[in-house]
Amino acid sequence: MTDRNIKFNFNIIETEKNLKAVVPELKKSVAIAVDLEADSMFNFKEKVCLIQMAVPGMNLVIDTLKVNNLSSLKPLFSNKSIQKIFHGADYDIRSLFRDFGIEVNNLFDTELACRFLGMRETGLDSVLKERFNVNVDKRFQKKDWSRRPLPKEMYDYAARDVVHLKDLAGMLQKELQKKGRLEWVDEECRLLSKVRSVLPENKPLFVKCKGAGRLDSRSLAVLEQLLQFRLKAAEKKNRPVFKIISTRSLLEISREKPVTVNQLQKLQAVSSKQIGMYGEKIISAVNRGLKIPKKRLPVYPRRRAPILKPEIPGRVRAIKKWRDGVAEDLKIDPAMLFNKALMTAIAVKKPDNLKSFAEVDGLRNWQRKEFGKNIIEILNRQN
Repeated sequence: MTDRNIKFNFNIIETEKNLKAVVPELKKSVAIAVDLEADSMFNFKEKVCLIQMAVPGMNLVIDTLKVNNLSSLKPLFSNKSIQKIFHGADYDIRSLFRDFGIEVNNLFDTELACRFLGMRETGLDSVLKERFNVNVDKRFQKKDWSRRPLPKEMYDYAARDVVHLKDLAGMLQKELQKKGRLEWVDEECRLLSKVRSVLPENKPLFVKCKGAGRLDSRSLAVLEQLLQFRLKAAEKKNRPVFKIISTRSLLEISREKPVTVNQLQKLQAVSSKQIGMYGEKIISAVNRGLKIPKKRLPVYPRRRAPILKPEIPGRVRAIKKWRDGVAEDLKIDPAMLFNKALMTAIAVKKPDNLKSFAEVDGLRNWQRKEFGKNIIEILNRQN
């Protein structure tokens, strides 16, 4: 069965008046399925373009580029008595708060639930195929959701993303309850609902550039100038930075440092079209980087790993061996139980009772409650 063959009605909300009119009906539900469509692949500053919501008997697509005021949704999303169901909520939670100041309470993330059930494929299309034998239409997955007017079939595509979420959530919650893991997911969802977008910091752009750490100081200086040029060009054209010039190309230019357009052409790091549009500006950026005095050259910031006491690695190995065995029994990804950083933090603190686990940063209540005694026994057997 193909999802697009399932006939259902949905309403497109394009005015604040119409939005306010449907909110009372949404408030009557104990759970609301939610999804977003954004334009991060097409514009310099990403933004939410659509919010899809579904409750029994009602499917909505809110055009957030036409509805200027979404404040009527805030009490709905913050209402702790109404569950909000997302699939892969991290990006959506950040985006709702960033764009509209919307905070989400009583979140249930079906993608997170799938991972705690040990499912290998947790993408929504794979899960719906497995659970409901539904083939999700992917034609518009990478389309520009900021375009207006938006074709009717794209609204239809977006509306279908939330059709099955409520049934899926109910199914997963029952399975989690049966396995004794619902409390785990509930706690993770409470923490997930508090995530926020990181505000820009006054740091060089190369700090967040993958691969920059392998460059020498002079190359870093050139790279920073290239990244600054690319950022300005992207903002001017309202395009994502990667659609101006790829980071891989900028890294290659930074290493080779061509000082003429002819040298840039021979390098073949960018296309002839990009050279036509940006060639002179690229060379200007390279030359600016080359002119920076040696004493002012940047240094890539490196975090020094903390010096651990000799007994710590042995404790970590013991916890890891135990964790891997538990994960195999539970048929779950070991990292879902305890990741490397958390195992190290536990080994450093070496809690000797359940109360002292509070001193371990990042430890969840469900981890302490479910596995605390086991870990204490393991640590007591170590040095």
